[in-house]
Amino acid sequence: MLRSPLAVVLGRGSAGDGVAHWWAQRVSALALVPLTLWFVVSLIGVPLNDYAAVTIWIGAGWNPVWLTLLLLAVCWHSRLGVQVVIEDYVHGPALKLASLLLNNAAHAVLLAAGVYAVLRIALRSAT
Repeated sequence: MLRSPLAVVLGRGSAGDGVAHWWAQRVSALALVPLTLWFVVSLIGVPLNDYAAVTIWIGAGWNPVWLTLLLLAVCWHSRLGVQVVIEDYVHGPALKLASLLLNNAAHAVLLAAGVYAVLRIALRSAT
């Protein structure tokens, strides 16, 4: 592995380490465009103040699949964005590590809760 003398002294990896993160953020943003458009357009005819109508909409057809994909893209994109903010503005190594772990855990819990809610409504609507 070829590394510059400064990188060896500082113990830092190659400049390409952040490329995967950058691409993941761009791909998740790109995935959010059609999913968000689908979400907004498909909700136009649904009375949002009627719980029964919204639960029927969630369980109808392919809506649970698209909602789950939307939740996945939103949580992934948000996790990546918050990670960048933590890496840039939290300076203590222990606090940075704790913040990154909390960020990952919080987004995992939010994703699990969202997918659970969609599946619970969709499976209840199917019966």
